[in-house]
Amino acid sequence: MDKTATAPGNVDVEAIMAAHVARRAVWVAPVLVAVFGLLRGWSGAWAAGVGVAVVVGNFLLSGWALSIAARISLAFYQAAALFGFILRLILITVSLLVLGSLTELDRLALGLSVVIAYLVLLSWEAIAVARGKERELDWT
Repeated sequence: MDKTATAPGNVDVEAIMAAHVARRAVWVAPVLVAVFGLLRGWSGAWAAGVGVAVVVGNFLLSGWALSIAARISLAFYQAAALFGFILRLILITVSLLVLGSLTELDRLALGLSVVIAYLVLLSWEAIAVARGKERELDWT
């Protein structure tokens, strides 16, 4: 028997939602790259692409961590949600500071693209779940 397979009705909801966000980034990234490319040039376009990649990585890390925590216990899940959010925000901040100081990326475009991508992708997923568009989730 495969120990990594989930039991019927036991779906890794967080990982599925993170995958949805990553798929939607395919639509958001080109828009942000084009906008920042027009406003700030090639450096802005590259920075926007990197910013969206940072956000997608953050959502995938979150989905993975919460899915694992949910299998352990409810208390561990709640702790992972709270402290994981704080740690991921710190990780985003540190990665933006490092990228901004070590590369020639446009810092303004990088920071704005991260904030915009994060809010747009999070809102898009919340609206899709609220409207019942995500059929593979057990509870929708």
